[in-house]
Amino acid sequence: MVEKHIVLEDIDPVMFYGVNNGHLQMVKSLFPKLRIVARDNVMRVLGDEEEMAAFEEKAEDIRRHILKYNAINEEDILDIIKGKRTKADAVKDVIVYNITGKPIKSRSENQQHLVDAYERHDLVFAVGPAGTGKTYLSIALAVKALKEKTAKKIILSRPAVEAGEKLGFLPGDMKDKIDPYLQPLYDALEDMIPAVKLQDMMEKHIIQIAPLAFMRGRTLTDAIVILDEAQNTTMAQIKMFLTRMGTNTKMIVTGDLTQIDLPREQKSGLRVALDILQDVKGIATVRFEQKDIVRHKLVTRIVNAYEAYYEAERNKEKE
Repeated sequence: MVEKHIVLEDIDPVMFYGVNNGHLQMVKSLFPKLRIVARDNVMRVLGDEEEMAAFEEKAEDIRRHILKYNAINEEDILDIIKGKRTKADAVKDVIVYNITGKPIKSRSENQQHLVDAYERHDLVFAVGPAGTGKTYLSIALAVKALKEKTAKKIILSRPAVEAGEKLGFLPGDMKDKIDPYLQPLYDALEDMIPAVKLQDMMEKHIIQIAPLAFMRGRTLTDAIVILDEAQNTTMAQIKMFLTRMGTNTKMIVTGDLTQIDLPREQKSGLRVALDILQDVKGIATVRFEQKDIVRHKLVTRIVNAYEAYYEAERNKEKE
């Protein structure tokens, strides 16, 4: 008879054990030669050595399933223990799963182009109108890299530009003033990583969210780095950001050139960078269109209406 302690790392143990330990009770019934006592994220296991080895292997398979899919049920556990594919394993082209177990995958042709460009290039520009999933999909790719351990950290950044509102008049300290600009990045992460795990990752700086100004002087290695709302960078800012790239790092730069909040006399760093870097090897550009909008159907109509208005204004100026 042997005894081992199995630690459930990187997952919420409650998900493994199930509601009222339902999953754990089922696992115990499938390994009758073992005595299993669970406390927090550690399982103390006593019993037959051969059955112990089988249990260790299946427990790790269950842990990996939870880590990948953010969900598990009794049917999944039975399939894993029997050595079968689960229903989730049969779904193709999934990037990651959200906290409810829903698959996140490309939903348009250009979204798939972004996924493909990310796989083949170290720097990708994703440019297009609001609602096309540029940021959300980019963060999903970053979370996938973290889960698969092809990157050690995720760094998300945005320029803190006053979009018609004065930053100085917002209440609180500097963090309180800046956080509203970064909230869309938090929202995406909270949809993909359980809250307790996300908080832990942020405290350990595995996931970092910061205004663009905080990137100066850093060299970013072994990371997936995303610059969001890049249309609001100056030429100097985007050059500074792009030159932070270190070893084993991938960057995704997203922006919408129709929503520039810089002063009129200021050139958008994103617009200039797209021109300067268009022929540089190792860089890809994916341009999203109105047809790629994946939000409410009204968003497409709103974007189209504004495009028609701007086009009419441009034509008036030419006359």
